[in-house]
Amino acid sequence: MTAPDRRSAESLLGLVGGTPLVRLARAAPAAEVHAKLEYLNPGGSVKDRAALAMVLDAEESGALRPGGTVVEGTSGNTGLGLAQVAAARGYRSLFVLPDKTAVEKLDALRAYGAEVVLTPSALPREHPDHVINYATRLAKETDGGWLADQYGNPANPEIHRRTTGPEIWEATGGRITHLVSTIGTGGTITGTGSYLREVSGGRVEIVGADPVTSRYGGGDGSPFAVEAAGHYLHPETAEDVFPDVYRREVVDRIETIGDRESILTARGLARTEGLLVGGSSGTAAAAALRVAREAGPDAVVVAILPDSGRAYLSKYHSETWLRRQGFLDDDRPGTLAPLVSPVVSVPTGTSVGEARAALEASGQAALPVVLAGRSDRFPPAAGEVLALLSMSDLRGVSSEPVPVPATPPVGVGTGETAAEALARLGPDVEAVHLVRDARLAGVLSLGALRAREH
Repeated sequence: MTAPDRRSAESLLGLVGGTPLVRLARAAPAAEVHAKLEYLNPGGSVKDRAALAMVLDAEESGALRPGGTVVEGTSGNTGLGLAQVAAARGYRSLFVLPDKTAVEKLDALRAYGAEVVLTPSALPREHPDHVINYATRLAKETDGGWLADQYGNPANPEIHRRTTGPEIWEATGGRITHLVSTIGTGGTITGTGSYLREVSGGRVEIVGADPVTSRYGGGDGSPFAVEAAGHYLHPETAEDVFPDVYRREVVDRIETIGDRESILTARGLARTEGLLVGGSSGTAAAAALRVAREAGPDAVVVAILPDSGRAYLSKYHSETWLRRQGFLDDDRPGTLAPLVSPVVSVPTGTSVGEARAALEASGQAALPVVLAGRSDRFPPAAGEVLALLSMSDLRGVSSEPVPVPATPPVGVGTGETAAEALARLGPDVEAVHLVRDARLAGVLSLGALRAREH
């Protein structure tokens, strides 16, 4: 092994891009599948490229001036890239993030000196506290504030057209047949894909990898557990608008991947390839392995792995989190998986009288109240369960809407044992909802939990 011939960079920003390609020899022994390791960028994700490009473009145009503040609404990775650039170039930074963001990302942003503002993750697009709207408002209210606007900034896809695409083409010697990339803002797949389509004369197939409920791939828009990919649609959003930087005509097809497959693929890459990657990388890798199986032995598939597993050690690489969300199955005695059962729920706005009748007819220990207007294509996501009401909670006036507390109920996962679940429940809990694959999968009385403990 020889040391790379690389002179000292003038700053950390000189190391953005030029990420390696590695073959997934153990995950796909019968196919040629390569991973573009974008998580090896200095800030830990593919978003370093767009972050640097957007800042440099803003400096050149005069939109961002010395002493200014970089502002953005982000799921974390773009924020980390921007925070890194801001620190290296002497700017303040301010980011708005959804409250479901992994704690590692929040801590890393603060380590760069960024100011972090959290907002609820499940809000209609028009709500003033939606991530994008909140950030836009803060940029206007902040003296010297500049909104990066990754969703509409043409520098986002352009940097991938100029760098990521050519790097992949060169690294494969022009042999690439399929590009697989997740779709977040759409900048990566649009820029990289447009270059590869052009340079190959249309020979390279561009495949999007998307959470199964994401709107990009035709899902219902309900929440998904994988961060930094997909397109969520709140039921109260008036108009579903995709990001301006995403050009759908560049993408030939989309492979939809469930949360479980994404997360377990990410965990598998750490164990079989030594690649510690995040959930969206798992989505891309799972789609790439599927594409390779279907494409045949002559295919050369490249998957862009956008982010690192180090940002998700408390989530996708934590057995505790996985069990509580119902993603991890094992043969430990006493787990709650056998208690999965059909669930009757009611939407917010249901009258107390209707809820009482529904609970009586269901025979359940309690009645979940879920977000009104949600699709019925999939079970309610854990985040859509807003209340869990017993009969004692439904003593109000029959015509009044069901009560929804400010704090949502605590669920228990199918991967937990009864003893583990009971140990973290409060003394006043009468019933809990069961979660599998981060979705509603049952309602359990305290007695049923205790019976499972023995």
